[in-house]
Amino acid sequence: MTDLDLSGRVALVTGSAKGLGASLALACAEAGARVAVHYYSSDAEAAATVQEARERGAPDAIAVQGDVTDPDAVDALFDEIEAELGAVDVLVNNVGDFAPQHWEAIDFGTWTRVLETNLNGTYLCTKRALPAMREAEWGRVVNVGYAGSEKALTHPKNLPYFIAKTGVIMFTRAVAADTMDDGITVNAVSPYVVESSDEFPDEAPRGRWAKFDDVRNAMTFFLTDEAGYISGENVEIDGGWLPERL
Repeated sequence: MTDLDLSGRVALVTGSAKGLGASLALACAEAGARVAVHYYSSDAEAAATVQEARERGAPDAIAVQGDVTDPDAVDALFDEIEAELGAVDVLVNNVGDFAPQHWEAIDFGTWTRVLETNLNGTYLCTKRALPAMREAEWGRVVNVGYAGSEKALTHPKNLPYFIAKTGVIMFTRAVAADTMDDGITVNAVSPYVVESSDEFPDEAPRGRWAKFDDVRNAMTFFLTDEAGYISGENVEIDGGWLPERL
């Protein structure tokens, strides 16, 4: 397999001001993409990630702000990217809140926010990106799920997050089927717990949590031309945690 080359492509990673999203955006920058770093409220962190992206191979990287749960805001977000960089070729739906509490302790506003950022945000951004991808007859969509979602593994804590991520996997497969003749692939990467998480279970598979690089390595494979016949797939990055739960 050759190295990832996104020269001339426009990449949007939602929720990429910091953490895993920033790592994924920087991977696109290193591959030569024109990168849009998206944020909602982390403006200082987004500015820092833009600067790093420019240093790593994306000299015209920009920061774009918007609420991915608001259809009008998503339209404005894409309009800005298209005006500054061009139509989005690579979309990574990374943004998503979580609520590490028992479901009965979660208020309705938090419940709704977790569902909307993870599932509705993925839906709205994908729907907005697809027309230009279809016109170009090339596109890559990678959604960030959660290990165990395909088996509907869940827990009373963080329940809306698990529900939303299960929906993300279903959505991934549906859109992959709907775009099979359009030169577009739609896949998912699903980590268990990544290194920046504030919530850690008692034991880590293989003695450590997933590193950002573990997730970005899977993502970058899906972005290659060599992966152009792979769509509707989900790679779980869990260090072997999932088989232990079955």
